[in-house]
Amino acid sequence: HSTPGVGLISPPPHHDIYSIEDLKQLIFDLRCANPRARISVKLVSEVGVGTVAAGVAKANSDHVVIAGHDGGTGASPVSSIQSAGVPWEIGLAETQQTLVMNKLRDRIVVQTDGQMKTGRDVVIGALLGAEEFGFSTAPLITMGCIMMRACHLNTCPVGIATQDPELRKRFAGQPEHVVNFFFHVAEEVRELMAQLGVRRFEELVGRTDLLEAEGAVAHWKARGVDLTHLLAAPDMPPEVPRRRVRAQDPVLHDHFDIDLIQLAQGTLDGGEPTRATLRIRNKHRGAGGLLSSEIARRFGAEGLPEGSIDCRVEGSAGQSFGAWLTPGVTLTLHGDANDYTGKGLSGGVLAVRPPEGSRFRAEENVVIGNTVLYGATSGRAFFRGLAGERFAVRNSGVHAVVEGVGDHGCEYMTGGCVVVLGPTGRNFAAGMSGGVAYVLDEEGTFGRRCNRQIVDLEEPGAADLDEVRTLVTEHLERTDSTVAARVLAGWGGLAGAWVKVMPRDYKRALAELAEQEASGGGEATHVGLPSGSEVEVATASGDGAAA
Repeated sequence: HSTPGVGLISPPPHHDIYSIEDLKQLIFDLRCANPRARISVKLVSEVGVGTVAAGVAKANSDHVVIAGHDGGTGASPVSSIQSAGVPWEIGLAETQQTLVMNKLRDRIVVQTDGQMKTGRDVVIGALLGAEEFGFSTAPLITMGCIMMRACHLNTCPVGIATQDPELRKRFAGQPEHVVNFFFHVAEEVRELMAQLGVRRFEELVGRTDLLEAEGAVAHWKARGVDLTHLLAAPDMPPEVPRRRVRAQDPVLHDHFDIDLIQLAQGTLDGGEPTRATLRIRNKHRGAGGLLSSEIARRFGAEGLPEGSIDCRVEGSAGQSFGAWLTPGVTLTLHGDANDYTGKGLSGGVLAVRPPEGSRFRAEENVVIGNTVLYGATSGRAFFRGLAGERFAVRNSGVHAVVEGVGDHGCEYMTGGCVVVLGPTGRNFAAGMSGGVAYVLDEEGTFGRRCNRQIVDLEEPGAADLDEVRTLVTEHLERTDSTVAARVLAGWGGLAGAWVKVMPRDYKRALAELAEQEASGGGEATHVGLPSGSEVEVATASGDGAAA
């Protein structure tokens, strides 16, 4: 869902995780997306990681990774690689002790990683409390990596970290090389287990009594190092588990979608479309997510034909209303919704409007929370009223209409189209590398609130205005918006009030793509954007102009 030739911000910020409660909500959303999946959270080994790991266990994660400071990934900031974290042994020991002392160890799998290379590393990790182990660098070397530290430059001389077809020809790695390496690791683990008198690997987990500090180390850096706390066993009765022995507590047994799936069973089995009306309360989180998961499991990413399942929902929805909504599902909420509405929208149609008979002016009131359409990839969304902060953050394909947004609108957006029929907050379009936004700026003040670091403000062309009018018309049809009715009634007089927000690299990349497609003829070529607008390249005269 990105555009070739347009740079992406990596690593992307996670604007849906600011607290352990946010993490718990994300885990819940992921369970809705795939109830059969195992949810894992990766933590940096550092002082205090045990407390965070306890929160992860309480947040219903199945798995936690304690990553040591020696590891590193090309997606990590340099400051994190060089300055963050402590050895995995320290973080793992603290995690194991904290989880056991809080009686949380029985429900979560603990994994560790960070330059693990030998069977001895695995056994020490198990004795400190880990059940699983992550290997990366060592298997990479078995495939031929020579540690050039150029993975991000597309110049890997052994053909591993590159897309260059010539360089990829040099790749000589074989699956058998990696398999052979792990056979040797496993054999060393067996030898050490035999020396310790342990028959089964799970009997190793948490047995710190089988570890002791090397007394013969005479290096000056090791003098005075006290490993007492690292090797301490939690002061808990023996019946308290030291490893995972049961699954996490179920959280989807009372999900909002259970009734909806039953109502739509005929449609899912190939029958007639489903029309339903349901009540919702703010305790119902991730409405639509479980249904979408079931549709994706049966029909794949293509989902169902549009309008197959059309549900009218009444009340105040909880967090992540309409998350992961797949093609064929339409949710129309008569009420209001919390944060993360439309998270990961994947082809469905979402509409939020005030209840019928409401006396307040929707365009002056917030009807949806913060971080709406976070990471959405496709579909359409219509919101009659104001949105909170970070509207359409990391949107990569959804077409949306809203009547006003808070700060940081369209942040880190990479595709799609957003139409704003009202006021915006500050820092609009920060990090916006793709997609298009159209803002109705009747007061002429939008330019002062837009972050123009990587975007330009343009006057929309005729094709742009046609696309906007189509979206506003659908917004009126789905929400009975008085603002949309006013805009359409005075369309001609408002033509000069529209501002088009266009990322520079996105515009350049689309123009280059259009030139390539039109290189064989003199006719102007139109390339459809994810936002619905167009780039026009006049090849007859030899110069390309984007509109």
